[in-house]
Amino acid sequence: MRNTIQAQHEIRAVYDATTIRVYQAYSDPIADTALAQGTFVAPPFSMSRMTWIKPSFLWMMYRAGWGLKDQGQKRILAIDITREGFEWALANSCLSHPDAALTAAQWKTMKAAAPVRIQWDPERDLQLQRLDYRAIQIGISGEAVKRYVHDWICKIEDVTPLAHAVHALVLDGRFDEAQALLPLERSYPWDPRFWLGEGHTENDSPMNA
Repeated sequence: MRNTIQAQHEIRAVYDATTIRVYQAYSDPIADTALAQGTFVAPPFSMSRMTWIKPSFLWMMYRAGWGLKDQGQKRILAIDITREGFEWALANSCLSHPDAALTAAQWKTMKAAAPVRIQWDPERDLQLQRLDYRAIQIGISGEAVKRYVHDWICKIEDVTPLAHAVHALVLDGRFDEAQALLPLERSYPWDPRFWLGEGHTENDSPMNA
């Protein structure tokens, strides 16, 4: 049986030897430009704001409402980035809430210096109901955004049709068929002891898509 830390703080993702897949949801202009150029382009993409990447497909569906929530999140993009870049983000991150092992002053100092935020939110099932373990959300800003856009991105794919297809099956109660369409996310090798604690819930999440 996995220990409590691993069960609560396990990264699950589509990955291979060199890349890992993350998801973001954007408006048509940002998505179309990114797909045409193979990376995000400013404008319309903003290099100055924190942007959040999510390895969990179903958490992205929860966040974006299957691409139906609003115009700013109507296009679901699957972005394959280098594992080297992903692990750089983990190594240069700070939890989005104070860790019990740190004083408030220490956490504020770390937060100010870190270009990456780590947050853990309840994972979701096909009906977007909360599960008893968490999914990682990674907020990148400053140097991390520059690395993401210019160095890490290997491929961008529009998976909005997949999101709509899975959603339609869920609405029809065809859960086995919907499950069969989901990306195969596996446990990603990492050491969860870097971030002890449960993180914020989605109710106080500052995340942007």
